[in-house]
Amino acid sequence: MPRLIDYPRSRKRGIARFLPSWKLVLGLSSLVSIFGAIVFAILVVTTDIPAPNEISQARATVVLYSDGKSEVGRIGDYNRVEVDLIQIPVHTQQAVLALEDQGFYEHSGFSITGIARAIINNLTGGAEQGASTITQQYTKNAYLTSERTWIRKIKELVLAVKLETSSSKDEILQNYLNTVYFGRGAYGIEAAARVYFNVSVENLDVPQSLMLASLLKSPEGFAPEVNPVRLQQRWVYGANQMRELGWLTQAERDSLVFPDYKPRATGNRLSGTKGYILREVTKFLETQGYDESTLGISGLTVTTTLNKKSQTAAVKAVNQAGPKTNLDGVRIGLVALRPGTGEIVAMYGGPDYVTEPLNNVTQAITQAGSTFKVYGLISAMEAGYSLDHILPGKSGIEISGYKVNNYGGKNYKNLTLLQATMSSVNTAYVQLAYEVGIGNVIEAAYRTGLSRETLGVEENLTFVLGSASPRVIDVAESYATLAGNGVHAEPYLVSRVTLPNGGLFYEADVVANEMFDPNVIASVNFALQNAVEGGTGISARVSGYDIAGKTGTTDDNKSAWFAGYSNSLTAVVMMMKQDANGNPISLNGTGGLGSVTGGSFPARIFAAFMKAALAQFPSTPFIEPTATPSITATPTESPTSTVTPEPSVTPTPSP
Repeated sequence: MPRLIDYPRSRKRGIARFLPSWKLVLGLSSLVSIFGAIVFAILVVTTDIPAPNEISQARATVVLYSDGKSEVGRIGDYNRVEVDLIQIPVHTQQAVLALEDQGFYEHSGFSITGIARAIINNLTGGAEQGASTITQQYTKNAYLTSERTWIRKIKELVLAVKLETSSSKDEILQNYLNTVYFGRGAYGIEAAARVYFNVSVENLDVPQSLMLASLLKSPEGFAPEVNPVRLQQRWVYGANQMRELGWLTQAERDSLVFPDYKPRATGNRLSGTKGYILREVTKFLETQGYDESTLGISGLTVTTTLNKKSQTAAVKAVNQAGPKTNLDGVRIGLVALRPGTGEIVAMYGGPDYVTEPLNNVTQAITQAGSTFKVYGLISAMEAGYSLDHILPGKSGIEISGYKVNNYGGKNYKNLTLLQATMSSVNTAYVQLAYEVGIGNVIEAAYRTGLSRETLGVEENLTFVLGSASPRVIDVAESYATLAGNGVHAEPYLVSRVTLPNGGLFYEADVVANEMFDPNVIASVNFALQNAVEGGTGISARVSGYDIAGKTGTTDDNKSAWFAGYSNSLTAVVMMMKQDANGNPISLNGTGGLGSVTGGSFPARIFAAFMKAALAQFPSTPFIEPTATPSITATPTESPTSTVTPEPSVTPTPSP
């Protein structure tokens, strides 16, 4: 008697016996397809379509300080004016279609080839890629979310089909053009025409229409004041597409010129120092499924880790203790973290996000100078060295093939590791890194929290002198591990996100791990405390508080750092200078100083900030090391100078 399912197939040989027959595959595929079609049809019938006026009632995202009451700012200045499709010029509609959905009037709401292409690209590890038609984009706006999940995509497809079966193409295009985000808080084509060109939509010409259509790909990323090159490249592509589609003649295409546009309002929501914070919050929320367009209408409430008093103190410290003259090309970044938790309590990314959108804390990189000597110190303590260990201090000596110079050519006779830390002596620290092994020094840096993606990290002795170029947030994360007695915590800015109905959407978890023996860190903290009390970081002292820290200055004074901490707070200040082309140049002359070192403006800014910020915390001493070395004892005879300026970042290789 024949079996209903012939498996394994007795008439076949080898592996073919265990493969299902084409009849079985076809039958099962048909059943799955039929079932899927039924489910999809039910979903289409039972799904409601949000109207554009429902979207227009949505609210901006509110960003709060850690107290949950005081407002940092808002993401999205909602601005929308509804117009009829007949009011929108045909060439404006065509510009949008040319760049967003050329087959809009032919497809049924979604593109099969586009979806297939996106699935293949996403599954093979390529960049995440959408396959959205204009209909799908409108449904995404209607749902007020951009989460990158299959469930959201299925909902989008269902609603797209529903729209296509219940609305005309013109109605869908009209609703899309009235709700899509163009940047500058403008939702819809009419609002966009006004904020970019100060005209009503009826008066948009072809070049203006193409610029607005070009912004749709990334309203903030392609903004003319942020990335004019990318915007113009997309504008050119759109113009060529209109010509290819027959919507422009060649003569008309050749006559097009990129349009003039209104400058962004100086009083916009991103102006000043808060713009850097709002942008960082936006970047975080994008990882949670909200893109820049939906954030402006989603009505979220975001509570950050920022302490309002500390944030005010950071801005005030830079403005009052920082340089006042010769500031062209100067960048200053300051960030403060809570040891043990990673909470970012203050962040100064620059003076004005609108004019300087690069965040000096999370994006700018520059050589770290002698702030990296701390990693050699940690490695030595872990290897059983004491702070009384003797090291060479003479400038110009050769160590493992490198001719090492001290800052300013200062010469020292033999000195202790503690003295070398206080005076930041290059030759002593290169010798120390050679003894304990540079690989161990680098691994110690990574264990403190220094990013493994830090630019310029190479396994040679220059690492201990700060030849690599980290971000300010990386150094702060690293030094916060010392302030936390060896406990590393990942920095974070957003602590809580709630939905418009009050429901909890996100809550941060503290990610902290003990990475070092507290006794090891106690010795490190003792040495760095003395570097502040009587060494190169003396300008960073704060009366009534134990402060530890390290200065850092690079070759030709192209950057200057101070990284320091108390038991309650870690703060890092960085200064650098660039020419018109973004190349690093010397800070010397900035603020009237002939030589700008980590012990000058950075240490002063640090002290001004910590004095105000620490007023909220009790004064607690550091843990005493098991063995307290002598600060003044010298092994042979005193160094020629007990405290020097700053060390040079890169030793000169011997010929």
